[in-house]
Amino acid sequence: MTEPTLLTPPDAYTVTIDEAKAGQRIDRLLADQCDGLSRSRIKSLIEAGHLSSGGEVLRDPSHATRVGQTFHLHIPPATPARPEAEHHALPILFEDRDLIVLDKPAGLVVHPAPGNESGTLVNALLGHCGEDLEGIGGEKRPGIVHRLDKDTSGLMVVAKTPLAHNALSDAFARRDIDRAYLALAWGLLPPESRFDGAIGRDKRDRKRMAVVTGTTGKPALTHVKLLETFQTGVSYIQCRLATGRTHQIRVHLAHAGHPLLGDPIYLRRIPAAARQLAPDARRAALDFPRQALHATRLGFIHPRSGERMSFETPPPDDFRTLLDALRSKG
Repeated sequence: MTEPTLLTPPDAYTVTIDEAKAGQRIDRLLADQCDGLSRSRIKSLIEAGHLSSGGEVLRDPSHATRVGQTFHLHIPPATPARPEAEHHALPILFEDRDLIVLDKPAGLVVHPAPGNESGTLVNALLGHCGEDLEGIGGEKRPGIVHRLDKDTSGLMVVAKTPLAHNALSDAFARRDIDRAYLALAWGLLPPESRFDGAIGRDKRDRKRMAVVTGTTGKPALTHVKLLETFQTGVSYIQCRLATGRTHQIRVHLAHAGHPLLGDPIYLRRIPAAARQLAPDARRAALDFPRQALHATRLGFIHPRSGERMSFETPPPDDFRTLLDALRSKG
């Protein structure tokens, strides 16, 4: 095998495989060949899509090498230890010295992560609040006491002071928060449902969560109330969380055979229930580009005043347009 060629230090490595090294895992081989990069660092770079061969991106660290293959490992520039302040408009519903309540739009990532280092809610909060927010709850997630998935819209509360961060974090841990979501799910659900299944990481796909058995998951409970049905093909539902696990509503509904419309992770095929819809409604439901989920109500005790606060917002325009299409008789 040829020695690794450093293309633009330290931007990239190129490695070509000879007979002596063929068959090895690519992460182990690169760790041996690329000075200054640990195997764990190389593994994370591969999983993030920074390794390619023959023009194809490879994301499997266990990929077995073959004679003659050439691999290019791109090293992205270092990111700042702390998120940078950015000035973006925030849909703020309430703000005082301790906290902010906002209506997060779909498509907005909450905090920086690999692949989303800027343009997040945290970047905008730092631009809005200034240095006062830094250090509240950690450098990477200042002020964040709970989160919504990128493509879930709706209400969030953000802490601006240590007092608020501690009190709100404790309230979420004690489940002393009133949270309700609106969602559109495939199929016909009963008037009221209770989904009680522990949630943990899916062993077959680490990007997914799943209902699991044994001690590997965390207890999760979701209460669902049916609001409206559309030709028995789609159910408009309200979901109330007794716990707050990652992807909880999406996992519970998908596990029960009622995945959310538009869910890019848990909706793997066209559901049979789609055949129950009129053509225009079916087309709108199948084309919806994100999970149809909106955090519509959020209630909590104000950490300083002790006042019970409650906020509600309607679903955003794309959600309401989809509802109109489902209600249409055309």
